[in-house]
Amino acid sequence: MNDTAYALSSSRTLWDLLARRADLTPDRPVLLQDERSVSFGELRARAERVAAGLYDLGVRPGTVVAWQLPTRVETALLSFALARVGAVQSPVIPFYRDREVGFALRESKAEFFAVPGVWRGFDHTEMARRLGAKGIFEAYDTLPDGDPAVLPPPPSEGTSVRWIYWTSGTTSDPKGVLHTDRSLIAGGSCLGHALRPTSADVGSIAFPYAHIGGPDYMVMVLLYGFPAVLFEQFALPDALEGYRRHGVTIAGGSTAFYSMFLAEQRRQPDGAKAVPSLRLLAGGGAPKPPEVYHAVVREMGVQLTHGYGMTEVPMITMGAPDDTTENLATTEGRPPEGMEIRIVEGEVRLRGEAVCRGYLDPAQTAAAFDEDGFLRTGDLGHLTGSGHLVLTGRLKDVIIRKGENVSAKEIEDLLHRHPAVGDVAVIGLPDPERGERVCAVVEQPAGAQKLTLEALTSYLRGEGLSTHKLPEQLEVVDALPRNETLRKVLKYKLRERFSGA
Repeated sequence: MNDTAYALSSSRTLWDLLARRADLTPDRPVLLQDERSVSFGELRARAERVAAGLYDLGVRPGTVVAWQLPTRVETALLSFALARVGAVQSPVIPFYRDREVGFALRESKAEFFAVPGVWRGFDHTEMARRLGAKGIFEAYDTLPDGDPAVLPPPPSEGTSVRWIYWTSGTTSDPKGVLHTDRSLIAGGSCLGHALRPTSADVGSIAFPYAHIGGPDYMVMVLLYGFPAVLFEQFALPDALEGYRRHGVTIAGGSTAFYSMFLAEQRRQPDGAKAVPSLRLLAGGGAPKPPEVYHAVVREMGVQLTHGYGMTEVPMITMGAPDDTTENLATTEGRPPEGMEIRIVEGEVRLRGEAVCRGYLDPAQTAAAFDEDGFLRTGDLGHLTGSGHLVLTGRLKDVIIRKGENVSAKEIEDLLHRHPAVGDVAVIGLPDPERGERVCAVVEQPAGAQKLTLEALTSYLRGEGLSTHKLPEQLEVVDALPRNETLRKVLKYKLRERFSGA
């Protein structure tokens, strides 16, 4: 971390961080979208006017404001304006619908709700009314405006809960995760310390800004003073024009994003680079098979660094560009100073400033932290001698076959090397004789020869996989089901679909 970034990381609040960066480099661009460009100075000035407009509406320090907005300049402006007022923000992923949105509004007791109106054919305003939301206002391309003279002083401390994020809730109601400005600044500092961007870089936010990765990335942008290109909708090849126009040097999001960029690279004629300016792919949020790392480096000619984070802890570990090839391919990187990792019976547990304060439900908080204040992640892993973290699966993703534990991730990593496998999810299915049987669900690349269970198990035997871990069922699907944020595979949907097969 350079001296300026290190000094800025001591900022008490997100508004303090923005104000200090705007003083340093007021004219340098920070947000780029289509033909639009907003400088650090403009971001501060415009956010203050929006903050005044919100204040006129009745938003005060501590007021809970939910917002469900796509990745746009206006969304960043609104979020920083709320940080200026000192409100409590509850970002909601824009793809969520009545069940998840209604739950978030009720549990957070939101007094205001910002929506995009009709977006991608869905009427968010009508849904908000249907759910009985309070203080509904549209914030897609217009925002409240007012005279900053009406505002009270900005928040002076960053340890109060001012953020309520929501876990994905794929198998039950989501959990409301409580964050402070300081926990988000700590997470973004970790990301920047690992990636080591410079003011000459151009980043990108192609995932929902309402995701915990939104402020995580913006903190890094503010610390290092470089711009980020915002993508309201991310789809390749359509988004390539935006990456090329703005000269993006750092891109990514998650493993699914890496695979999409790799697929586009393979379509380029005569070995031309899909994004000529690109030097680094980076992300996290989902397991990264080693073969994906090697393919990106080999075929795209860029570095790939992968990390480990979650809604409760936005950045835990991150690979660094100067790590060894082995560590970049097979680990999740190292934790920054101040992040403690403890392995207890194989489970990864965490303590540090970037860890959330808990959940809205006190019972969930009590269950999540151990007696020493470490967060139980539910992830399995171990630390190497160099301090790098290796994740081996999830507590809930261990298949117990005839009393023996089988790691789904171990099998998935091996199958990712098979040329007839585009993507794969390994799941355990109920079995009256075995307890659970191992099922591989495969998405094949275009033009691949149809995969059979016999060919798959023969390949795995050749890779040295133990016999008791071999899949006993193979399902080939057109596309694996994924969520709309970081494109994680939804294994519970596969279990529901194939449990009776």
